[in-house]
Amino acid sequence: MSPDTTAQEARPIVLKVLLRGRHLQSYRAFCREYDKVAEKVDKSLRGSFPSKAQFYRWLSGELVGLPYADHCRILEAMLPGWQAEQLFEFHDGGIEFVPEPTASPTSQAINPPSSAMEPRGNPEVVEVFSHRSAIPADLWTRLLDDSGERIDILCLAALFLVERPTFAKQVKQKASDGAKIRLLFGDPDADEATKRSEEEQLDARTVSARIRNALAFLRPLDGVPGVEARLHTTTLYNSVFRFDDEMVINTHVYGLPGAHAPALHLRQTPKGDMFETYMESFETVWSAAKPLTW
Repeated sequence: MSPDTTAQEARPIVLKVLLRGRHLQSYRAFCREYDKVAEKVDKSLRGSFPSKAQFYRWLSGELVGLPYADHCRILEAMLPGWQAEQLFEFHDGGIEFVPEPTASPTSQAINPPSSAMEPRGNPEVVEVFSHRSAIPADLWTRLLDDSGERIDILCLAALFLVERPTFAKQVKQKASDGAKIRLLFGDPDADEATKRSEEEQLDARTVSARIRNALAFLRPLDGVPGVEARLHTTTLYNSVFRFDDEMVINTHVYGLPGAHAPALHLRQTPKGDMFETYMESFETVWSAAKPLTW
């Protein structure tokens, strides 16, 4: 192997580092995100993602020039602040260090730095859904499929998720592969479950029945190494569904069921703190919860 080749392998291109930081380095995950962005940029570009061989050529740093113009449009929309030319430059910081985009002279002239200017938006927020029921089923599928290290769930029953035919099997397989799984469900015998039913204008036994149904679906996980389950009696302000570095937060609105309340899709970032705020809440509930006896 020549010194030039060795140096090239030690210096990944910016695109590879950024995709890795967003957990989009696998071809399947990248194509899903590509189509999602294409839907907003130009619907006619859905399905026009590169072939698998092309994609890995992009990441290898061996591409001469730039991809086709349409690919560049999608990449720039997928990675705001970056120009296509910058994405295919080599990065000296190594694969673990995520760079920040370098503003071009033109953009600096148009938007001069000012201490009074605040950044718009929050990079941790991937998407906001007006109702949890509006979250596409394939997002839940992708989050579970792509997770490999940690799954943390804080909810009352989450029947919409646990009743999926493959959920328990996938969780069991993830644990077998080394993932750490923690499941926090409401205590069906607690007064809080009855109160939540009343607050959601339901029969007093509804939430307790839903919790028991959910736990029945999860019974195959009893005794599985790597899977811990507990029951909590907290007033649940938000349900938390954490899959590695991504998270769905289902807010709760007084008088409405969780499916009708808004939801946030978050992604953990080096400078953000929303993700950690919700995980602190999870840890607080976890420490006070009691082990589930199946």
